[in-house]
Amino acid sequence: MSSGPLPESLGSLQLSAVHQLLDRVADRQRQDFGNIVSDFKPDGSLITSCDRWSDAAIVAGLAQIAEQEGVLSEEGSKRVPDSPAYWVVDPLDGTTNFAAGIPYWAISMARFVGGRPVEAFLDVPSLNQRIVAIRGEGVWRNGKRLTNETRSTGSACVSLCSRSIRVLQRRPDQPFPGKIRLLGVASLNLVSVAMGQTVAALEATPKIWDLAAAWLVLNELNCPIQWLAADPAQLHPGQDLTAADFPVLATGSPAEMQRLRSWGEALLHG
Repeated sequence: MSSGPLPESLGSLQLSAVHQLLDRVADRQRQDFGNIVSDFKPDGSLITSCDRWSDAAIVAGLAQIAEQEGVLSEEGSKRVPDSPAYWVVDPLDGTTNFAAGIPYWAISMARFVGGRPVEAFLDVPSLNQRIVAIRGEGVWRNGKRLTNETRSTGSACVSLCSRSIRVLQRRPDQPFPGKIRLLGVASLNLVSVAMGQTVAALEATPKIWDLAAAWLVLNELNCPIQWLAADPAQLHPGQDLTAADFPVLATGSPAEMQRLRSWGEALLHG
């Protein structure tokens, strides 16, 4: 990273502008939902014109809000910017759901300083729900502060993804310790732990743009995280993250981490 003092947090006017940008993109996504044809990217994953429009709108908007700060985006540059502060964006996380008419997807944006997220924004357009996290200050959902005490409790659900579900085959003689949910949106799978909707989430191949905002939400609500291979805190300027995966196990408490750690390790090591 560049030498010198680290950038400050976003000011109130900048925060307001970020919310206005999210409002505009979320509105467009709601309008497009159910009326979009998808095609395929070179890596075989789905993309829609709404993904492309959302990415362009967010990148252009952030250039006005924080003009000296780079952007790493799923649909744009995937290299770590060399600016002291930069943004990591997934303009439409859950494209497969969106294209299939399943009303569950998210806009994920996080601002990084010193290699870690310091401000995070997760918008769920279909639910009119927005989660905001600021490092050292906490987490809010639709303006209401969330704490460990106000989180939902009593869930027995564990979020898996279409790739992490293979742990069931690797431990066929052991019952899985939770009710499995596969919702198809990596950022929201991880955030579901912080919200208390699930007790854990195991993601096999999340990219940095999938986990950037959720990472800060989990940290601010004291949810344990175990990086099962690469650590996203070890990124360096110019690094190409196109093919980089960050397998992760997130849990709602240290006790749940202890109970589920072996399942996370089985994901990589069998």
